[in-house]
Amino acid sequence: MSQGPEQLARILISCGEPSGDLYAGALTAALRDLDTGARVFGLGGDHLRDGGAELVAHYRGLAATGLSEALAVLPRSYAVYRELVSRARAERPDVFVAVDFPEINFRVAAAVRRLGIPVVYYIGPQLWAWRRRRIETMRRLVDLALVIFPFEEALYREAGIPVEFVGHPLLELSRATEDRAAFLRSLELDPAAPTVALLPGSRPNELRAILPDVVRAAGLVRGRIPAAQFVVARAPNLDDALLAPVGPLVDSGAAAVCEGRTDDVLTAADVVVTASGTATVQTAIHRRPMVIVYRLSALTYRIVKTFSHVRHAGMANLIAGESVVPELIQDAFTPAAVADEVVSFLTDSPRAERTRTALGRVRARLGSAGASRRTAERILSVAGRGPRSGCLPGDGGESLQ
Repeated sequence: MSQGPEQLARILISCGEPSGDLYAGALTAALRDLDTGARVFGLGGDHLRDGGAELVAHYRGLAATGLSEALAVLPRSYAVYRELVSRARAERPDVFVAVDFPEINFRVAAAVRRLGIPVVYYIGPQLWAWRRRRIETMRRLVDLALVIFPFEEALYREAGIPVEFVGHPLLELSRATEDRAAFLRSLELDPAAPTVALLPGSRPNELRAILPDVVRAAGLVRGRIPAAQFVVARAPNLDDALLAPVGPLVDSGAAAVCEGRTDDVLTAADVVVTASGTATVQTAIHRRPMVIVYRLSALTYRIVKTFSHVRHAGMANLIAGESVVPELIQDAFTPAAVADEVVSFLTDSPRAERTRTALGRVRARLGSAGASRRTAERILSVAGRGPRSGCLPGDGGESLQ
């Protein structure tokens, strides 16, 4: 879709952590493919910039889990919020696209809505998991919710929020660039050896809480399966010091650290140990048996448990509606417990195959590839730049028709 200069779409977008940045980058590329002159600007990271957007601010240092960590980033969060609203006031975008990250995006959405700018929420906060009162905020602020998990659509619709399930963008983004043998050789590892991927999270506080015990678990696995080797998938924008616990394992020749190639890491793995979060979906797409781990501060965990509405922590299990992979959360997350699960997957072939089959069903529930383009089409429609721009959601319909 090509349009004259007077019609070019102006889109303000905001995402605040690595997975959101990945999705926002793919979305921006799709927007610019549909509207070659579209101007996209906002909060994000390298993927958003590479997709063709102007970075108003980088998300680096904004993402946090836990109460104390969230308090520590408040001053910068407020500064970023003010900059985004200032740009919205000055440039009057046709639409504001919030990508997850309600910590800032709810505030920005409220401010731009007062300016008469429609709001599309792509990848909404996990209202179904905890703090369900936030759905009232979504109803008040959002013109259209574009959700990526199938079970979310009914929840939003029942709350009176215009919604559409667009599928999961990882279905189109999760692609390995090398086969297992070539990739492991490039890391000076043995393609024939049992290989365990370690995905310890993307936030600094996650790595501090998770990586040391994951490395200890790796040592226990090596004690029982001496040929086992490990590949750590390093998230972007992390200080080297956060990876220090894995240093001795790397020095021994039993492990390697790889940044920016998570899909290659997963393709090469026989088993995955992953922090709870987006990585569990990515692992499920690759149909790799996994052990999900997570740890919060004691206070934060008590609060989360009090307000939680779900039985499972890992997205793979939530999508399946049952426990298809083990979860080791908080006190259950010990090196010995992780090692037991990893060794079981490596030595019990029938169990590993059952898990791969179950994860195949999880993948099938995520929809079909093309989520980024479908999302871009809906956003341009809300912005008045698409073929169905005559009806803005929020006027009584459940979605753009």
